[in-house]
Amino acid sequence: MKIAVHAVGRMKAGPDKELADRYLDRFAKSGPAIGLEFTGVVETPESRAQTAAERKREEAEKLRAQLASGAALILLDERGRNISSEDFAGKIGTLRDGGQRNLVVAIGGPDGHDAELRESAALVLSFGALTWPHQLVRIMLAEQLYRVATILSGHPYHRS
Repeated sequence: MKIAVHAVGRMKAGPDKELADRYLDRFAKSGPAIGLEFTGVVETPESRAQTAAERKREEAEKLRAQLASGAALILLDERGRNISSEDFAGKIGTLRDGGQRNLVVAIGGPDGHDAELRESAALVLSFGALTWPHQLVRIMLAEQLYRVATILSGHPYHRS
């Protein structure tokens, strides 16, 4: 299954980007052995529309344009479920084992995701009730994708 990250906003060069890239590189190297191929990060600029609803709608349209036909969608959203790393790995493994060919994991802009987009997602995931800066969310997602690969492969990186 091909997995891409879609992010509203750009991550500038620096230690944050280097750390996210390090985990994404680890994921890219460990994923193929278990049927997960990392295809990269697609960054789209934040909408400049007047209202939050318009911004969310425009950002959702850009995300939909990036989705391959039939791609599953996982959204990171403060309204999402707070699940364990094992459950996250299980969800991705279930999608892969069910024949899903493409998966996009999306980080929204400052206003979050459009309600219609949330309704169409295979999973709406939260990294907790706290609000996190975009850079940290990207790092945490990158680490969790690597952790998913280690959990699904039985690697000792993830110890319960």
